[in-house]
Amino acid sequence: MTAQSVPQLRFGVIADPQYAPVAPNLAHDRYYANSLDKLRDALSFFEHEDLDFIVTLGDLIDHGFENFDPVLDVYAASRHDCIFLPGNHDFAVAADRLGAVHGKLSMPAPWYDREIKGVRLIVIDGNEVSLFAPPLQDPRRIDAARRLHALTDTGAPNAMVWNSGMSETQIAWLEGRLRAAEAAGERAVVLGHYPLHPFTDHSLWDAPRVAEIIANSPAAVAYLCGHYHHGNYGELNGTHFVNFKGMVDTEDRNAFAIVSLFADRIEVQGFGRELDRMLTL
Repeated sequence: MTAQSVPQLRFGVIADPQYAPVAPNLAHDRYYANSLDKLRDALSFFEHEDLDFIVTLGDLIDHGFENFDPVLDVYAASRHDCIFLPGNHDFAVAADRLGAVHGKLSMPAPWYDREIKGVRLIVIDGNEVSLFAPPLQDPRRIDAARRLHALTDTGAPNAMVWNSGMSETQIAWLEGRLRAAEAAGERAVVLGHYPLHPFTDHSLWDAPRVAEIIANSPAAVAYLCGHYHHGNYGELNGTHFVNFKGMVDTEDRNAFAIVSLFADRIEVQGFGRELDRMLTL
């Protein structure tokens, strides 16, 4: 078989299950309690697929630390490596549990990278500077309030309390990991919760800057995210930015995907409401 027919990497993608045992939000068409069954269906499908891992791009729960366990119990039945990163709703927990979220998701650090089959996966933490994720007395909350005020003053559409940003330290780290991937001859896929490009009211506060850093890296082939439940797609300097649809939306129509990274393209095979995409590299 040729390199064009064998993917270098193949993995499952889920975004925003946002589980909670509560009544639906009919105005937003979100059925929180139905997400466990949707997750079971998606993971059951993945069990029959040859995948390198499954990534969930944030918002495993809608609120309540106790709701992590039912969700993670569903994932525990999978034979695949499951990678998690948190979204804003994953920090809608009691103040004394804020520092436990990353550990609950078995993350080695809030942001980190790992190599899989010659591809550098870079997990960024868009919740770092926010009004919801840091501990209550953490100075990052003061920085977040300052940033949000400045964005509000300029009329920025993403000046929302449910968005957030990254520190200079993390941004410098991202640049360094992308340079390291390029030096090692690796391709890089960046994973986050918040959209970067195209710019919307759901975008990371630092979206234009971070999107430019990723798009200017010769190693970076894609940035994958959730948060904006309608989904979205954009291309910047040859890098593909894919925003996956929220699983929690609609009463009974699921949304998940399989992403295959080939030498010359990325294929997104969508299921339920998620779209198929053929993205040229």
